[in-house]
Amino acid sequence: MTTMLSSDLPLTKIGRGKVRDIYAVDDDRLLLVTTDRISAFDVVMGETIPMKGAVLTQVSAFWFGQLGGVVPHHMISADIDEIIAAVPALQGLRAALAGRTMLCRRTTVFPIECVIRGYITGSAWKEYAASGTLAGEKLAAGLTESERLEPPIFSPATKAETGHDENITIARMREIVGDEAAYTLESMTRAIYTQGEEVAREQGIIIADTKFEFGRDKDGRIILIDEVMTPDSSRFWAADTYAPGRSQPSFDKQPLRDYLDAERRAGRWNGEAPPPKLPAEIVEATSKRYLDAYRRLTGTDLVVT
Repeated sequence: MTTMLSSDLPLTKIGRGKVRDIYAVDDDRLLLVTTDRISAFDVVMGETIPMKGAVLTQVSAFWFGQLGGVVPHHMISADIDEIIAAVPALQGLRAALAGRTMLCRRTTVFPIECVIRGYITGSAWKEYAASGTLAGEKLAAGLTESERLEPPIFSPATKAETGHDENITIARMREIVGDEAAYTLESMTRAIYTQGEEVAREQGIIIADTKFEFGRDKDGRIILIDEVMTPDSSRFWAADTYAPGRSQPSFDKQPLRDYLDAERRAGRWNGEAPPPKLPAEIVEATSKRYLDAYRRLTGTDLVVT
């Protein structure tokens, strides 16, 4: 499978994120193409990570399959032959698009990241350790780093085009989307996380935290969209090595972050674009992390044909 830094399809491109290129198929459908771009510390690297786009797409497809009875979602198909049959303009592009492409229903997207935290870690732990709060709201006293939260905390954020998303209170979320939508988004987020956490734990993975996006379809239904419980949108820990009271190793881009941290400490990178060139061994180690996450979650190796 060849790597992809960016895509150029015979469709109208309507969006480009750090990782995904979004195309309009028609008034009702979108095509999501997940490239092999990778970002860290809000900077997109110049190199691609082999198989990363396929991992993200197929992990999401796996979850959409698991969640069909829990919440409605936007996936129509992640099978490249089905997609090409539905979108004839893609004829001749099978090799480039296989594995990394998803045909989806179009929605009006809510401007909210629906974050749910089953464990206190990352930026949430930093805020709690400093002030005992999360998004300015008090949490129980005496929590330790990586401790399980019972029940999980719903922690919405505003979506940022660049830089970090900003944590907001649920009250602020209600002001943005309205009371009814806010209630539905939180309820759906909790239902998805409960199902996902249970499935992942059976595979030896803890989903410490994750974030979801939602939109309204043409019929007015709120449905789950974008990626779902992938290594990019979630924090995965190995259940057999989990121990509260310290940080946990993650199945994500940690080799890349560690390398960039070392470059910053050595004064060879200022933390802004352009990023340093990545050594081949860092690219390979990061690719293996993504593939390992797929294998552990699904129980099978990722094969793209």
